[in-house]
Amino acid sequence: MSRVPVDLRSDTVTKPTAEMRRAMAEAEVGDDVYGEDPTVNRLEAAVAEMAGFEAGLFVPSGTMGNQVALAVHVGRGYEVIVPEGAHVYEYEPGSMAVISGALPRFVKAPRGLPDPADVAASIRGPGHQAPTGLVVLENTHNTAGGTVLPLEAVSDIQAVARERGVPVHLDGARAFNAASALGTDVAAVCAGFDTASLCLSKGLGAPVGTVVVGTREHVAEAHRYRKLLGGGMRQAGVLAAACLVALRDGPARLAADHARARRLAEGLSGVAGVSVDLESVQTNIVYFRVSGYSAVDLARACAREGVHFNAMGPARGRLVTHHQVGDSDIDLALDVLAAAADGLATSAAA
Repeated sequence: MSRVPVDLRSDTVTKPTAEMRRAMAEAEVGDDVYGEDPTVNRLEAAVAEMAGFEAGLFVPSGTMGNQVALAVHVGRGYEVIVPEGAHVYEYEPGSMAVISGALPRFVKAPRGLPDPADVAASIRGPGHQAPTGLVVLENTHNTAGGTVLPLEAVSDIQAVARERGVPVHLDGARAFNAASALGTDVAAVCAGFDTASLCLSKGLGAPVGTVVVGTREHVAEAHRYRKLLGGGMRQAGVLAAACLVALRDGPARLAADHARARRLAEGLSGVAGVSVDLESVQTNIVYFRVSGYSAVDLARACAREGVHFNAMGPARGRLVTHHQVGDSDIDLALDVLAAAADGLATSAAA
């Protein structure tokens, strides 16, 4: 009997809901490059207000959102301080060097959170070294396992940067997840940042789109970089309409995603050869390690049974819950993972 696939590779794999599709079909549109698409304008204003900023700019991806923000802040030959494992370095392939002429300076970041003292020690002034142009934080931090940065700790890092005259950007690809986990709103997660990039196509479930928020001056300059990168999307209201539905309905669903990720992590802890750092499972991302067999082989074996996740190397895997994964899907995933892991462990021991 064939099974309905359970896709846990990312929260980007969701399909538009029926309501999103209706909104897209009925969207009022114009030419957004001229600033004349009313649905895009409404989305930009709504996200900016929700996040506590003056203005917003709709861009097609989180990578473009981060990179236009970096370009606004950073001159050529400057450094960008980033936590180890930050998306702006790991998964935005060389963009800061190509677009802004900037280079990263890494700081240690257990669970995605740098020590303010390490940030302070990494800030450089003009002279024999590349000066610091920007500090970037990521909340939640993807490669640390979707971990949430405590707001007081974020404020301490922002204070260090302010004292040295360095702006701070938030990679908020999953800022709404952080807000849900912290029991607050996205404005609190964004507070104290000069700019933020807020993705609507991950946990919130929109098919496409990120909004960069900042001052009116920052957003006007970001608009120029969006054009430079080919991000002018003309009648983009058909996409913005789905984003408005996601913005309205998505945040309330995130707590359920987080609860299912916790159940998935706890279930994995009993699977042969699998270990999970349960303290790192704070939102909708579960990282695990395997021993005695390969995570790549485990992913392949599970995919044959309709359960999909990403192997992040020979010994590490990642599963991500989202609003189109239900309780029965978690049950199925755990059954398939346990059977596949047991088969691989038995084969390895033979």
